[in-house]
Amino acid sequence: MHLISTEPATGAELWSGETGDAAAEVVAARAAFPAWAAQPVTYRAETLRRFANVVRAREAELADLIARETGKPLWEAKTEVAAVVGKVDISINAYMERTPQRRLEAALGQKIAVRHKPHGVLAVLGPYNFPAHLPNGHIVPALLAGNAVVFKPSEKTPATGALLVDLYREAGVPEGVVRLLVGGPDEGRALAGQEGIDGLLFTGSARAGQALHRQFADMPHKILALELGGNNPLVVWDAKDLPAAATIAVQSAFLSAGQRCTAARRLIIAQGSEGDALLDAITKVMDRIIVGGPHSDPQPFMGPVIDSQAADHLQSQFLDLMMKGGKVFRRLDRPQEERPFLTPALIDVTDVRERADEEMFGPVLQVIRVADFEAALAEANATRFGLAASLVGGSPALFDRFWSEVRAGVINWNKPTNGAPSNAPFGGVGLSGNHRPSAFYAADYCAYPVTSSEAEIARASIGEGLRDPVMLED
Repeated sequence: MHLISTEPATGAELWSGETGDAAAEVVAARAAFPAWAAQPVTYRAETLRRFANVVRAREAELADLIARETGKPLWEAKTEVAAVVGKVDISINAYMERTPQRRLEAALGQKIAVRHKPHGVLAVLGPYNFPAHLPNGHIVPALLAGNAVVFKPSEKTPATGALLVDLYREAGVPEGVVRLLVGGPDEGRALAGQEGIDGLLFTGSARAGQALHRQFADMPHKILALELGGNNPLVVWDAKDLPAAATIAVQSAFLSAGQRCTAARRLIIAQGSEGDALLDAITKVMDRIIVGGPHSDPQPFMGPVIDSQAADHLQSQFLDLMMKGGKVFRRLDRPQEERPFLTPALIDVTDVRERADEEMFGPVLQVIRVADFEAALAEANATRFGLAASLVGGSPALFDRFWSEVRAGVINWNKPTNGAPSNAPFGGVGLSGNHRPSAFYAADYCAYPVTSSEAEIARASIGEGLRDPVMLED
């Protein structure tokens, strides 16, 4: 089959290629794994440092491709390329800290050694919203640990995935050690089901993550790391600086056209004049947002969502909220019917009947008004997800309470819900992951510890439970 990638902003064909064979790619990676794993970690680290230099040298090319294939503004694509480069040194530091070699002394000259081994061949399934940075966040730690990788990029961003693999190979990563599998959901399922993989690292939707969890249920010998979505709450309470609070809310909800797993989906505010003043400040910022193509001048804050199917789904979800009683402050408009540009939307869903606990993966912020902070905490936790949460305003004591009672893997104060640092762990609870945090903790799922008891001379005795040898002679 033939896979075609088009530019969301223009509809122009960007890339095309044949879908791959999951079994063949796994066989190639399996054959290359032993030699790569046998190299010292210093060799693998230097190879990946060369990769960072290759990306630096081709920054403009990679940023342009990301921008065109995802529709995100060029300035944002450049920040993604910077994250790809920065991931190398961060991963090396993390590997040394999270998987150190340790030597311990025991009785009678015995030594205890703790070292780590790679799993073998790891499958990586990448998302479309950060088609270079997020799969790279799995691939670099996996390669550093000594694994071989079969990488299937999203069928919506195969061109970026293909270039990323070319950059690894240009840096000296052997061809068999990083394999590219082009394809859609069928190829992803086929890769996940290959006997020859030792684990799978996935970033994507909760629904796909649940399907993978079921598929791996009877394979506990294979590592499965799931980085999923969120229905993330942003609570604004006793905020002294309304313009700053409004800006944080807009950044949280609408950066990357809302296509971030950490984007704020629910804005929880106080009833009455305080909440009204905040919403007025937010709409003033929203009305200034430029929506446009990746190379528009001036540069937009938001590009389109990934494709018309995504835009149609978001419009359907928004209409459903309206039909169930949502009060619209700013509509989810579509300026060009044939293209997936959407304007940022704000809707009060406090009185919506049977509000769905789902991730609206786009530029929609839902407002929920509550009577007191206890109700705000209850609403923040009224979700099966648990990725990101943020409190804007309040005192240190109030944030301590928020941190203690809110269930999420990323909990911020006076900062947006998104923009998590790469030098810290990143992951969630509930439907947001399976307790395999990535970023700085990715080393934990890319290698496993091996404990060895060692002695230079074999000594052994059994003190109890044996017959006296003299009596046996009699």
